[in-house]
Amino acid sequence: MNYDVVIVGGGPAGLQAALTLGRARKRVLLCDVGPRRNAAAKRIHNFVTRDGTPPDEFRRLGVQQLATHTNVELRTVAVEAVSGQRGAFRVGLSLGAVEARRVLFCTGMVDELLPIEGFVDLWGSSIFQCPYCHGWEEQDRAWGWIMPPGEPHMLLPFALQARGWTADFTVFTNGIVTLPEETVLALGKAGIRLETRPIARLRARANAPASALALQAVEFADGSAVQCDVLFAHPPQRQVALVQAMGLALDEHGFVKTDAMTRETSVPGVYAAGDLSTRMQAAVAAAAAGMHAGAMINMGLMMDLGARTD
Repeated sequence: MNYDVVIVGGGPAGLQAALTLGRARKRVLLCDVGPRRNAAAKRIHNFVTRDGTPPDEFRRLGVQQLATHTNVELRTVAVEAVSGQRGAFRVGLSLGAVEARRVLFCTGMVDELLPIEGFVDLWGSSIFQCPYCHGWEEQDRAWGWIMPPGEPHMLLPFALQARGWTADFTVFTNGIVTLPEETVLALGKAGIRLETRPIARLRARANAPASALALQAVEFADGSAVQCDVLFAHPPQRQVALVQAMGLALDEHGFVKTDAMTRETSVPGVYAAGDLSTRMQAAVAAAAAGMHAGAMINMGLMMDLGARTD
């Protein structure tokens, strides 16, 4: 089967790219197989007209709208390999293979959750990445943030912006004790507490059902603890195996490099949109990137037709 575009990944970026390309009358195959990166999230927030929508409902609506475009096909299959070149790719699926003129990766990132007792259980219910996505619902509660190792430059920007949602904020460096003096002074001036001891575990509130665990405190090795209702963290991330196998150029933070105008990667004819290409990770940002990539891919396909001499 021949397609104009094969899209890998059916999150907000992939769904939007499929809609954009479908409306441009391109033949599209959208391949999506779980699990979703935001599987632990209960709601999508800060997305105009979709604020508070459960992720599964968001996907259902997206698939429903794509169904009106008969030139867009959705398959629950894994993409296992991509070979060939711009204009003539062979895309190996878990069920056969197809041909495509362009390939768009919307695969997101894999979060490597921190090895702290209780972290995995509380991820998505009391531990979040983005205050713009979850801050409103958690305003004026006791917040904490685990500073990413090796990235002290993120400390002040994140901590100071968090003060817009709550006056009760603690930065946990989790054993990193050497910080610039000016940073420590700025935190104190802003009323932000600094805790440098290593975290032993995260304590959940007693008697909460497993599906709705709530954080109670951050506990240290000596048994002492800091009350914390909400924790923000940015765990290390890695690309999915397929992206790694493609050998796409990555930036210094491990995100796929793309051309700012076209979203084309270092491999001609292969594009990327969404979380795998940026630290600005949110559903609305991913959808915007998917629309951008879809439009640029469509333009490239039409320019190919215009350049043909046969």
